[in-house]
Amino acid sequence: MIDRRMLLQGSLAAGVTALAPVPAWAKGHADDPKIDAFVKANGFAGAIVRAKAGKPVYARNFGLANIAAAKPATTDTVYGIASISKFLTTVTILKLVEAGKLALEAPIATLLPGYRTDTGAKVQLAHLLSNTSGIPNDFIPALKTEPDLVTRDLGPAESVRRFASGDLAFEPGSKFDYALTNWFIVLAIVEAATAKPFEQAMREITLDPLGMTHTGSVEGDAALSYRTVEPPVLWPNPRVPVMLAGGGYFSTAPDLLRIGHAVFDKGFVSPASIKALRTVRVPDQDYSIGGRVRTMTIAGKPVEAAWETGRTAGFRTLLAHRYDTQESIVLLNNTGISQKTIDLFADSLFGAEPRA
Repeated sequence: MIDRRMLLQGSLAAGVTALAPVPAWAKGHADDPKIDAFVKANGFAGAIVRAKAGKPVYARNFGLANIAAAKPATTDTVYGIASISKFLTTVTILKLVEAGKLALEAPIATLLPGYRTDTGAKVQLAHLLSNTSGIPNDFIPALKTEPDLVTRDLGPAESVRRFASGDLAFEPGSKFDYALTNWFIVLAIVEAATAKPFEQAMREITLDPLGMTHTGSVEGDAALSYRTVEPPVLWPNPRVPVMLAGGGYFSTAPDLLRIGHAVFDKGFVSPASIKALRTVRVPDQDYSIGGRVRTMTIAGKPVEAAWETGRTAGFRTLLAHRYDTQESIVLLNNTGISQKTIDLFADSLFGAEPRA
């Protein structure tokens, strides 16, 4: 049943966000007026979790996962996490580096059999993971003439050949280009290094060891993605398997909390891997490999945090983790509010001074 805080105001039809049951692992957590005000002002629907050393200190699920069915969001509601998939993929890459099967600075021509040797000798795996490779994004132009490419599975080899094998757009390492085709190649490299399908390798190397049982490529009982709530208008999220490494995963708040804590606090990856995750390679984007490192000003001092974000269709997601205090924030939303709104709210929850 929905508890006594079921309605924050009026009725759902009037644009209100309802409060779903308190998760068992968050019983006893006090309400937070700042969060309630944010939810009401922005029509936020989804999960908001704050944690310390991996343990929730605040957890609430707001609104509906499915408006037509009047189904409330719950702890186990699955959301499209979009580019947070890059972080999951990068953790798996780092585990393969630790096992001696890959190297961040290795040219991709040595990691992916059959890739063209001229450009492949210049582009390193780390360039792909930091979106600085210069690999062209020929997938987007192809979509204009073949719109069904987002639903037609060509497989990794053909996708890399057609969309990620053209001449370099710029010298590797010299620019930032958030091209999905970087991650087509990453996916193919993981398959080559493990001799397994990408999704199986991800599950065996990262997801299963961390107990991320609700994380995967299949939407299952996921929240629906909405373009608008009044009236409810669904926002389709078509994709093919080759997009998985760069943006195709679905997950829950508990699973994302689990990986953030395991990676940054519990030694799931080596100190060398942590250094790689914390080293900013593109300063004007705060980008490292597989995600960002956000520097906030808190109590007059600079504070760094891992800052993983995702946006696809109506899903807006964030996993933020302070390195110094082991504080985490997970925000999962399915009503298409702006990513900037999500980021600024996370800043305020950490107590950061307003961004310039």
